Amino acid sequence: MSFSQPQTVLRPPTPNDGAPVFRLIGRCPPLDINSMYCNLLQCTHFAGTSVVAVQTVNTNEELVGSISAYLIPEREDTLFIWQVAVDERARGIGLAGNMLKHILDRPQCSQITYLETTITESNKASWALFESLANKLGTTLEKSVMFDSDKHLAGEHDTEFLARIGPFEFAQT
Repeated sequence: MSFSQPQTVLRPPTPNDGAPVFRLIGRCPPLDINSMYCNLLQCTHFAGTSVVAVQTVNTNEELVGSISAYLIPEREDTLFIWQVAVDERARGIGLAGNMLKHILDRPQCSQITYLETTITESNKASWALFESLANKLGTTLEKSVMFDSDKHLAGEHDTEFLARIGPFEFAQT
């Protein structure tokens, strides 16, 4: 007897994904938990530049991945990745990278030449993901302080480093 892996479908989020995204992020430390309302806005206002990964298990759909992202106002060539969340059972198979590619493949992202995100120093998985993406895009990742722990975050959160990838041209498929 053999068991097959559940098929994963990548798609833009809908308002119905807001609560499942909220719960997924709660299962993915060290991610910061936003309000459920914030996740609902991400699943509606930013649906065109965000993605969810859904697996069907015994006829039930389960959300196992999410990336929230948006075009930076007044810099339409820059996509900001707000949060990447992958459920523990879907890690190690390249899902985060596939979700990023899925977003970049969309027509509304055809003008993107830079990608930005913030990452704390200790989040090794995120650094590895974005360094790998920079390599795949044939460009560099520049690192600088965006939000200093003491200066911007009242010492209540680790410093958030800006990871800026680009310039690049993404060949849409």
